[in-house]
Amino acid sequence: MTNAPGWHLQDYTALLFDCDGTLADTMPAHYRAWRHVTELHGLAFDEDRFYALGGRPTRDILAILATEASIEIDLDHASDLKEQTFMDHLPHVEAIDPVLAAVERARGQVPIAVVSGGYQAVVRQILKQIGLLESFDTIVGSEDTDRHKPDPDPFLEAARRLGVRPEGCLVWEDSDLGVEAARRAGMAWIDVRSFHQPRRLTGAGPADAQKGLA
Repeated sequence: MTNAPGWHLQDYTALLFDCDGTLADTMPAHYRAWRHVTELHGLAFDEDRFYALGGRPTRDILAILATEASIEIDLDHASDLKEQTFMDHLPHVEAIDPVLAAVERARGQVPIAVVSGGYQAVVRQILKQIGLLESFDTIVGSEDTDRHKPDPDPFLEAARRLGVRPEGCLVWEDSDLGVEAARRAGMAWIDVRSFHQPRRLTGAGPADAQKGLA
């Protein structure tokens, strides 16, 4: 399928939404948390790489970085630390308004789902923070499929749960890996980056870099 910027609700049987950077403006908070953890372990992880790996589970990203650096780290402990550091920033996270409007437009009209590379518990806390926890018919997190974006499995699992055919789904995404997963699933997509760009932290001064880390 193709990008569908001029979408019409009646053309789709279900809408599938990524969470981080799509429903919620979480990416700056996630990168602060990542920087905290990677610096502790001496791992290089610049902001461009962070966005390039958007959509992958935390543990998978840590495994990639550790392998590249030829070091061993406790992946479970580092993952927990990253998620807890992110949760410290959660009270400052807000919804991305145009995507929120799409959820409101679709709710009660067609099935809607969240499909995220994040852990279920974290995704649910984000949705609670932005007032959308009860809005979706199902939530697919990283625990729910063996393979993750850019593989199509998470989106296909959401379609299966909703009882709809993949080709009738419209995906909302903000990462190259997520868009590729939608394409492989045979779904249309909207790239949120066409109308929303999260604030970058690269080049920020020490005060800004540490804001919210205390």
